[in-house]
Parts: sequence; structure tokens; C-alpha cells
Amino acid sequence: MRMRTLVTASLVGLSLVATQASAGAAAGDPLIDKQWGLQQLHAPEAWAGSTGGGQTIAVVDTGLDLGHPEFSGKLVPGATFSCGGAPGPCGNGDWTGADGLGQESDVHGTHVAGIAAAAAGNGVGIAGVAPDAKIMPIKALENGSGTFEEIGAGVRFAADHGANVINLSLGAQPGIQVLTLLGLQAATKEAIAYAREKGVVVVASAGNETAPLCDTPSWEEGALCVAATDADEMHAVYSNLGVKLNLRAVSAPGGSSLGDCDGDVWSSVPRGMGRPECGQADYDALAGTSMAAPQVAGVAALLGAQGRDAAGVEDALISTARTPIAGLRGVYNPVYGYGVVDAAAAVASQG
Repeated sequence: MRMRTLVTASLVGLSLVATQASAGAAAGDPLIDKQWGLQQLHAPEAWAGSTGGGQTIAVVDTGLDLGHPEFSGKLVPGATFSCGGAPGPCGNGDWTGADGLGQESDVHGTHVAGIAAAAAGNGVGIAGVAPDAKIMPIKALENGSGTFEEIGAGVRFAADHGANVINLSLGAQPGIQVLTLLGLQAATKEAIAYAREKGVVVVASAGNETAPLCDTPSWEEGALCVAATDADEMHAVYSNLGVKLNLRAVSAPGGSSLGDCDGDVWSSVPRGMGRPECGQADYDALAGTSMAAPQVAGVAALLGAQGRDAAGVEDALISTARTPIAGLRGVYNPVYGYGVVDAAAAVASQG
């Protein structure tokens, strides 16, 4: 059964949002002033307490540009499971895959990984939410899609090879979720349960269908579902709601998808694949719950680096998340879940 990434045809920005960044950070990462998501998460304030050192975030996605400067010295061995029907693994997680050809839709994984853990202060591009965390590249999607079995294999590989956090910025096509709900397809569900049993935090995107429920696999019990917000902290127009049976859902910056580049989420893309309209060869601005999930995965790594176990990481994310306008923390509502993740408050919380 094929699954698709949460990249949509409307992955374009909305409006320029002014954010305050330190002069040193801006000098070290030229695009950081465009990263309004870091400010919404209060990530820079959290970095005094944790930068994610010692943690590994597995990005189960379309693979990474392993030579991108944002990942220099940050990668641990990964694997490729999109093998054209052949047994996996069949590669090292590079975005070009087993055939060596990079598909335009497969820029997705490099973008997701940069949001979570791009290097900071390296003189190029952006800063990740957890800039000192390692990244494990897992390619389970080719040309933007993969099977439940391939994705499940990627999750299991990550859990078996030292990942502390697994990011799943992907979701089942509309109508396919019923197969998992009925128990007719369980490969990814069982892999997520396996990862959780091994103490791994699993973060997954809610979906981009403006639907009332979290998609599969974010619907699964062992995954934390992440809905998207725009630069004004409003629930993004495309985002599914943070609704699932166990209510384990939060929100994070995902962009607007309605206008110019700077209203969306800037991150790395395979070198030379940046769209001309955003003006950067190796970076681009995209929107989606695919962009929201790795923000939370990054904060999870900040918390894990403090010595918290998986349950403690999730509890800190949920209890300190804040509901915009209302100002409540750790109170569930169907739009935001438990609220927008607050990295500074989570890191400062008692674990």
C-alpha cells in the first residue's frame, strides 16, 4: 500500500515576518532572520539549557543530501528501504536513492532534517531547533511515496540503531487510513509500537487535508501528532486538527502556504534544488504539517539531552505547550491539541 509525503502543490510562502535574533546568531546563520518558527517555539531561549547534544533524530522520509553543509559532521549511518521491490536496505539514506537519480519531490527529507537539526553558527543558511543533535537519514519514500512496509522497516532500523527520536513527516492518502483502523494494514503501526517499547520518541505530522483527525501514522497510539500553525500562531488553513483517540497532539510552526516565501518555513534542500522564486540554491521555504513535525522532533531532542526518558519528553512537550490567545498551558483543545510547543518552557520544566 503506497503512502505519500505531506508535501502539497501549495507549498509556497505567505508574508514576511520580522523576528528578533541576536546579531551573533544572524551572522553565523544568514537566513536565521527568516526563521520565525524558532521564535514561535522560543527555541533560542531554550538553547541556554540544551542544544540536543548526544541525541540522534532519525528522519524517515525521502532521504537526505548527505553532502549538504548543514549536515557536515552531524550524520550517523542511515539506510534506504525504497528499493523498487527488492529487499532492503539497499543504500545509505541518500536522497537520490537506489537508482542514483534525485526526484524533485524528494527534496522533502533534506528540508525536514534541516528544520530539526541543521548546524548552527556555521556561516551558511539556517539553524536547526536542536543544532547539536545528530541526524540519521532513512530513505523510505521514493518520488514522494512509499509502502507501509518500507516505512515500517525504516522505523525499526532507526529504533535498532540508536535513534532517540523518529520523525515521520508523511501520511496515508485519504481513504487509506481506514485500512489501519480496521487492522488490515499494521506494518507501520507495529513498527511505531516497537520503537516506543525501545524508548524512542515518535513524532508524526497530522496531515494537510483540513480534516478533523490526525492522519495515519500520527493517529497511532505511540506517535505524537503535530498540527501546523502559521506565523501569527493561528491554526494553518491546510492542517488537520490535533484529534486522535488518546489526545496526544500538539502544534508547531508549519507555514501558511498562501503567499510569498518568508511566511513559510525555511530550511535546507539538496544542493541546487532551491526554487528560483525564493532566491536560494541550497535552501527553500515550504509549508505543511511536514514542516511542523520536525520542529517538535527537535525540541524532543533538546529534552532528551537533559536525560529525560521518552515518557518524560512527551509529558514536558504537552504540559508546557501553550494555546494562543487563551494563554493556557497543557490544556487540550481539538484545534491545537495541547497547544503550540514551547521549547524554553519545556527545557526549564522539572523532568
